[in-house]
Amino acid sequence: MPKKKILVVDDEASLTRMLRRNLEATGKYEVKEENVGSQGYATAKQFQPDMILLDIMMPDIDGGAVAAQIQDDEQLKQVPIVFLTAIIQKEEVDDTGSNIGGSTFLAKPVKLGDLITCIENKLGR
Repeated sequence: MPKKKILVVDDEASLTRMLRRNLEATGKYEVKEENVGSQGYATAKQFQPDMILLDIMMPDIDGGAVAAQIQDDEQLKQVPIVFLTAIIQKEEVDDTGSNIGGSTFLAKPVKLGDLITCIENKLGR
């Protein structure tokens, strides 16, 4: 079975590196990191991911603006986006993601098991 492609867009390089290593260690995913928020859309266009994990608060652009660019693109608009955020507290969302305004959010720091469950739910495994 081909590996699912996941794009992680977050300005914290240590977080994206950890997520990539842990997700790739499962053998199920190919992960690309993007640490410059304003490059998120271009990277998604080039990588053509099956799913995007997207930080909301980044220094150069808001994650919502990146999501809007992606959703306006015919090739990418069907790609599920899960927001990773420290804005909301862990207690405010379910472990495997909550929907707020039609978007799925995971509170940072996210546990690997919860993230994988969320990914598998979104990708229909």
